Amino acid sequence: MDAMEIRVVFMGSPDFALPTLSTLVKAFTVVSVITQPDRPAGRGRQIQPPPVKSLAIELGLPVLQPPSLKGPEVVEQLQNIAPDVIVVAAFGQLLREDVLSLPPFGCVNVHASLLPRWRGAAPVQAAILNDAVTGVTIMKMDKGLDTGPILSQRSLPISEEMTAGELSDCLSQMGADLLVETLLNYLTGEIQPNPQDDTQATYAPQLSTADGALDFTLPAAYLARQVRAYHPWPGTFQFFNGIRLKILKAHHSAFPDAIPGNRYIYEAKPAWGTVEGLLVLDEVQAAGKTRLKGEEFLKGTKAWMGAKED
Repeated sequence: MDAMEIRVVFMGSPDFALPTLSTLVKAFTVVSVITQPDRPAGRGRQIQPPPVKSLAIELGLPVLQPPSLKGPEVVEQLQNIAPDVIVVAAFGQLLREDVLSLPPFGCVNVHASLLPRWRGAAPVQAAILNDAVTGVTIMKMDKGLDTGPILSQRSLPISEEMTAGELSDCLSQMGADLLVETLLNYLTGEIQPNPQDDTQATYAPQLSTADGALDFTLPAAYLARQVRAYHPWPGTFQFFNGIRLKILKAHHSAFPDAIPGNRYIYEAKPAWGTVEGLLVLDEVQAAGKTRLKGEEFLKGTKAWMGAKED
């Protein structure tokens, strides 16, 4: 089987999907790209195309942007395109069974975790919060949420300084490389899908900005991981004198007498007490202000020391 004779439809939307599309077009014939509709984004809420659309246009690939895959017209379009396989990377919509079963070789997904661990929408954040190692999985999709059989996996240690943005970048390129290494072997039958062990499944649900509120009844070590896990989105925050303070970078330190929620100055930086140790703020941003190093923030903040917020 000649890889360039295989007709591939690619589905993806955000930056995470870009390396997969870039790598895929060098090894296979991508006949169409399906991505999310253009939507308002940024402070000005200007209509912006998904990153995948911009790249597809740059590569000269035809683009479809259906509001949903539920309509019969989308299935008809796909039938006319006649893909041998559909490759999916962070598309943002669940695929219905009539789409999953349309290509002869089904739909193959690049997922940013070592399935069955961290099925769901936020596997990168969940891995930083809970694990020392994560990775990518190439799977054949079924109608469940990340429940399909596994084609291949590759692991990656999580460094102690790595944010979700940095880890996502690493996993996106790793997933792209592994996808291309795997796909032809799957299509020729050299790789057979291996069912997941559902008893080992964990879930990483969709996050919201409210999830970024820091809870000082949790240990400082966990909160420091949360700051990394939720950077750049949804971000972490707490309130100081009624002002929302974004925590952009932080670390934990032992402090046996810390009182959860109390404010401290530790090594010339602002810190919050937790149930176990101090969360030391290395970089912060008050609402409507520029981002500041912790030491700089203290210089302009006379009321930091004191009891916890009500």
